[in-house]
Amino acid sequence: MEVNATADILGSAYLAVEFVDAALPDNPLQPSFKYAWTYMMDNYTKFQIATWGSLIVHEFIYFFFCLPGSLFQFLPFMQKYKIQPDKPETWEKQWKCFKMLLFNHFCIQLPMICGTYHFTEYFGIPYDWDSMPRWSYMVAQCFGCAVVEDAWHYFLHRLLHHRRIYKYIHKVHHEFTAPFGMQAGYAHPLETVILGSGFFIGIMIFCNHVLLLWAWVAVRLLETIDVHSGYDIPLNPLHLIPFYAGTRFHDFHHMNFVGNYASTFTWWDKLLSTDNQYNKHLQKHEGKKMQ
Repeated sequence: MEVNATADILGSAYLAVEFVDAALPDNPLQPSFKYAWTYMMDNYTKFQIATWGSLIVHEFIYFFFCLPGSLFQFLPFMQKYKIQPDKPETWEKQWKCFKMLLFNHFCIQLPMICGTYHFTEYFGIPYDWDSMPRWSYMVAQCFGCAVVEDAWHYFLHRLLHHRRIYKYIHKVHHEFTAPFGMQAGYAHPLETVILGSGFFIGIMIFCNHVLLLWAWVAVRLLETIDVHSGYDIPLNPLHLIPFYAGTRFHDFHHMNFVGNYASTFTWWDKLLSTDNQYNKHLQKHEGKKMQ
């Protein structure tokens, strides 16, 4: 009965996506994108696309999304949005973070990226234009990947906070009690592998084209850099996502060390009551504002 009900829900979701797909006009940028994708397929091997293409996408998106947060510290009018204004970023902290990022990106993540080609071949993930899903399907698939990764992240992240393990691995990430965007990837190499593995689980379930792999890279990096930015920006479009945790939610985790373990959504923390201290903090904060 439960299996049938789940299948009905998923079937309804896909019907809804198909309905939206049919209702929306064709993307005017599609011909240019098709030409660029076809050119790439004609001039580079699958191994080059999967390896160097993935590396370029990862590095460009990471530092591009970090750029606004790096500039905010020089804009006085942005300081009113900083969650912990008494702990400003410094060049010393950023340089320390940048060196760790270079090590993690090129000594830990690059070897993992080098396995992307074999990963796509093993799971039969296509590269060609004709197999590419429509954007509305990729949005739904990225959401599914986020749900899966969030569950993995919550339980493994909570385990890394265990008193017998914390000081050996996860303590590195918590060197900064007031996070900033670039610090999202500042972590012990072992943590990079443990928590980063959750990224691939959703891909194994949902991925039906290599472009989804890159789309999910963009979504995951955007989310993790946003929650580590240290700035609670009004009118943030990510806040339109149901149950999205957001910057203030994760910033409290760095400030408090306990609770708020999820990466993207709030439901695991609500369900398992690991957001109790955060809720009390919010009530106290609102009380001060009322006074």
